[in-house]
Amino acid sequence: MNVVITGASQGIGLAIAAAFANAGYTLCLCSKTKANMDAAGNSLAAKYPNAIIHFTDADLSQKEQCVKFANWCLEKGTPSILVNNAGYFSPGNIQDEADDALEKQMAVNLYSAYHTTRALLPAMLKMGKGHVFNICSIASLNAYAQGGSYSISKFALLGFSKNLRLELKDKGIKVTAVCPGAVYTNSWVGSGVDPNRIMESEDIAKMIFAAAHLSPQAVVEDIVMRPQKGDL
Repeated sequence: MNVVITGASQGIGLAIAAAFANAGYTLCLCSKTKANMDAAGNSLAAKYPNAIIHFTDADLSQKEQCVKFANWCLEKGTPSILVNNAGYFSPGNIQDEADDALEKQMAVNLYSAYHTTRALLPAMLKMGKGHVFNICSIASLNAYAQGGSYSISKFALLGFSKNLRLELKDKGIKVTAVCPGAVYTNSWVGSGVDPNRIMESEDIAKMIFAAAHLSPQAVVEDIVMRPQKGDL
């Protein structure tokens, strides 16, 4: 089976890719930065020789790049699983954040998932089965200090997930919104936060892998995960 993962060169996306590669899936991966995606893709291919790893660079803040990436994936086969993980975070308050903060974060956090999903859906609908995972956030559920446009964009992504779930539930395609709290990725390096205080990327990957392997008549609609000691 084919698995499409966006934002797959590091952090949560890379951990998800590793989980499916370990099980021998065919992966179609992308990230905005070519050097990072090449390094991650080659590393996965070397570590998991039983998997087929396709990877490319794509700036999914641009609609035409989403469509181009989706068509590139379809050349490798119809995906059974799509993980919309591409994301961008810029902290700030609505009243004084950069003028383009909303546009930039909506483009990556919402529109990339919307356009990529729409481009892949016809083939998935024709196949009659599939699973879409949208990587939302705890910021999709509650406002928080310095959340600003990031939280707005993640609320919107959760709304997209809910509507997509309603539309596709009778068509054999599952939709899961994944809402993790703090996860230790490169963005936390140098922050002073103890890595043992927050979750690991692999924690999220394990939950997604498990949710993807239920019976056809079962779906996990929402996955909410937080550090054991609560949000920071």
